[in-house]
Amino acid sequence: MERRTLPVKCPSCGETLRVKRLECGICASAVEGDFGLPAVARLTPDEQTFLLNLVQSSGSLKELARVYGVSYPTVRNRLDTLIETLRSLTTEVSPARDKETKS
Repeated sequence: MERRTLPVKCPSCGETLRVKRLECGICASAVEGDFGLPAVARLTPDEQTFLLNLVQSSGSLKELARVYGVSYPTVRNRLDTLIETLRSLTTEVSPARDKETKS
């Protein structure tokens, strides 16, 4: 069974999707608004798996290299790329927040 992932990009224009409604599956209580996705949720499935493996290996890049069957420098480069990706995702200004700062 294929694992479904949360869509983070608009299939039409490619922009980052926003959450409008959250609903409880038990009592049907709902919260509506304009919520951005956390940076980790906006990573690709491969990036999320890498991050999860990093945490599960207690941050040991040597252990992570063993898990992936690659060299330490390869893992270090992949981590550096992930760090840059997370930095760019956490410094993006949302359109709603941009309007507030211009007012």
